[in-house]
Amino acid sequence: MSQASLQELITAIGDGSVVPYLGPGALADVVNRETGEPMPADSDSLILAMNNGKPMAPRLMYEFPRAAMDVELKRGRPALQRFLNTSYGETSWTRAALHDWLATIRPPYVIDINRDTQLQDSYADTPHTLIRGMARIGGTDYRFRIHRYDGEKYSATEIDQSEVDTSLPILFKPMGSPLPDPTYIASDADYVDYISELMGGFAIPDFVKQYRKGKKYLFIGLRMTRDTERMVLSDMLYAAGSPAGWALIAEPNDKEKRFCKKMNIEVIEADVEDLLAAAGVTDGTQIAETAGAEVGC
Repeated sequence: MSQASLQELITAIGDGSVVPYLGPGALADVVNRETGEPMPADSDSLILAMNNGKPMAPRLMYEFPRAAMDVELKRGRPALQRFLNTSYGETSWTRAALHDWLATIRPPYVIDINRDTQLQDSYADTPHTLIRGMARIGGTDYRFRIHRYDGEKYSATEIDQSEVDTSLPILFKPMGSPLPDPTYIASDADYVDYISELMGGFAIPDFVKQYRKGKKYLFIGLRMTRDTERMVLSDMLYAAGSPAGWALIAEPNDKEKRFCKKMNIEVIEADVEDLLAAAGVTDGTQIAETAGAEVGC
């Protein structure tokens, strides 16, 4: 796609007609402030970080949810929870240039399948609605949690979807985050429950089902190769426009091309850096530092 077409997508993100859908590649430039180590975000890096830098058995290296399930079975759910909390809630990370850019335009609706808090930090001074996925919870038919952010802090408790101010920006993090309290979709068992309810319509609030009709999506930093991510994506795109969206993949493989064609997604052979360049961001340091304030809870 030409630079001009990327510009059109950038404009459409700002007015809400195109929804940013963020994958692990959105965090590719994020590093630990103390050690310089990259943030674990994609499947392989998460598995290695969870296993003290050592590869796991080949069948477990296939995908993070499978490896997370193994840890959960052998060491208990708290061990997996501690790893995710330490990784995303207790470690100090640099800011992603993409998130700093998003902070300057604050799209009205963003889907982020990462488990970090950078998207939430980008809206730190802006009232918004946070939706996060949950799984394997009794006493409710739903698989989402909703919190209101008033510009300074999140609501102490969840709010009902009927209480949502639909005029506020929506941050949808289906795989969860540590703020305002930890909740994650991580292991195979989580995904089985979450995707089942997603297919049944119980993992997306009604106001989002209405809002998303006819929307198109720009997939940023997401390779279309992981089974669980593709299943989540397929249901998130329900009622999308035509085409359903565009995927930034610099060197797409045949599997990705086939999947995108099936989903009516146009592949753009570009990456996050190309998008930022089209937006006039050539260096993350050019973004105002005030965009990186931390959200409260």
